[in-house]
Amino acid sequence: MAFTPLHDRVLVRRVESEEKTAGGLIIPESAKEKPAEGEVVSVGEGARKDNGELIAPAVKAGDKVLFGKWSGTEITVAGEELLIMKENDIMGILS
Repeated sequence: MAFTPLHDRVLVRRVESEEKTAGGLIIPESAKEKPAEGEVVSVGEGARKDNGELIAPAVKAGDKVLFGKWSGTEITVAGEELLIMKENDIMGILS
C-alpha cells in the first residue's frame, strides 16, 4: 500500500452493495446507495492528548466497520477508490 494515514485517520474500503433486495428484486445501478459499511485497510498511529500521550486507535486493519453516510473523503490509491476518515466518524465494528 502506497498510502499510510496519519494521526487518528483511517483508510476504509467500501463493501459492495447488494444487487438484489430481500424479496429478489434487482436494484439498478442508478438506484443504489453507497453503503455505509466497509473494511479498514490501514490505520494511523492514533490521536494525541494535550500532554502528548498517544491514544491508540480502537480499530485495526481488517475490521468491518459502519460509518456515517457522509463520512470521509474519497481518494484513489493505486487505481482503487477508498475513503479516508477520522476514527471518530466510525460508529462501530461489525463482528
